[in-house]
Amino acid sequence: MSTPAGKPQAASAPMPEGAGPLVRITNVTKRFTVERDLLGRPTREVRAVDDVSLEIERGETLGLVGESGCGKSTLGRVMLRLIDPTEGHIFFEGQDIARLPERQLRPLRRRMQIVFQDPYSSLNPRMTVRATLAEALRIHGLVKNKGEEEARVASLLERVGLRPEHMRRYPHEFSGGQRQRIGIARALAVEPSFIVADEPISALDVSIQAQVVNLLGDLQDELGLSYLFIAHDLSVVEFISDRVAVMYLGRVVEIAGSAELYGAPRHPYTQALLASAPVPDPTRRREHPPLKGDVPSPLDPPSGCTFHPRCPLAEPGLCDRSAPPLLAIGPKHQVACFKAT
Repeated sequence: MSTPAGKPQAASAPMPEGAGPLVRITNVTKRFTVERDLLGRPTREVRAVDDVSLEIERGETLGLVGESGCGKSTLGRVMLRLIDPTEGHIFFEGQDIARLPERQLRPLRRRMQIVFQDPYSSLNPRMTVRATLAEALRIHGLVKNKGEEEARVASLLERVGLRPEHMRRYPHEFSGGQRQRIGIARALAVEPSFIVADEPISALDVSIQAQVVNLLGDLQDELGLSYLFIAHDLSVVEFISDRVAVMYLGRVVEIAGSAELYGAPRHPYTQALLASAPVPDPTRRREHPPLKGDVPSPLDPPSGCTFHPRCPLAEPGLCDRSAPPLLAIGPKHQVACFKAT
């Protein structure tokens, strides 16, 4: 049973280093109130994340895909406690942080970082690159003096493919790809073990996207980082991810190894999502029908399986009445579908 919202819980002892997954969430739900009555009581809510459980191993990349508005970014922010969960548990390095008060959470924040979608809006236009990177170093007490600070900033810039002299410039003096490299350097500054990459390449030119993806891969190999990689581009997710989770209207409907999910998807939504992706050869026959219709409003989701109004396999009296649980159908392959075969 989850701890009531707003009630701090005692800090649990973390697992020994290397024991268990780096990040594990269980039954996480996030509701947003959109309407209240005259007394301020919620009368209408949106379940942006609905009873999600998953884990990320040390040094692993978990890709997260789904249509716009399915709750991907909200889930990423909840995992970092940038947004508090309504229900559920978030274990980071073995410690449940879902209800930790800020004073106990703050020492852990340097171990969990985020790279945002828009590299320009995420950087303060009035701060130089040095000031941006040095701010994180000072907040967490990672440098002792100005000389050490400048050396660390220069090292961070070189690590992400920029030059030390770039530290004197402001964000508007860089290209989009360079700004995203600065955003990555800012995340690396505090020596994290887990990074949420929230659509990190969607605002970049196609010619630059591969460079940033390759940089993230190189940094993972070098530093042993774990990623939650959120993206719309299914080909990029396939390339960078060890495993992939598919979300639909706030729920995870399938999780599998990247090769298995792309090679043999089992949930009808995953099949349709992959069939809807553009392919280089337009004459190639698709094994599954592409996705049709629009995502239902999260304010009024369908009963039962929320995908059933768009599903070619939906069975009346079953799929429209009960929400299928996420069950294992093979080693490290889970599907939430009554009709998955």
